Amino acid sequence: MDLSKAQWRKSSRSGSNGGHCVEITEIPAGIAVRDSKDPHGTILSLSRSAFQEFAKGIKQ
Repeated sequence: MDLSKAQWRKSSRSGSNGGHCVEITEIPAGIAVRDSKDPHGTILSLSRSAFQEFAKGIKQ
């Protein structure tokens, strides 16, 4: 999947100190997630329902 033109959004809980940040973008199959410190690294592709569970888990 080519995500070179994707418009990534940084988590609203990410600070400006360069800490633990994730970015997301919408894809046809759901949501893609990546580490903002490693934009060329591994990208997780999740269905919308799986992303909702993921987000709920990291909020706890």
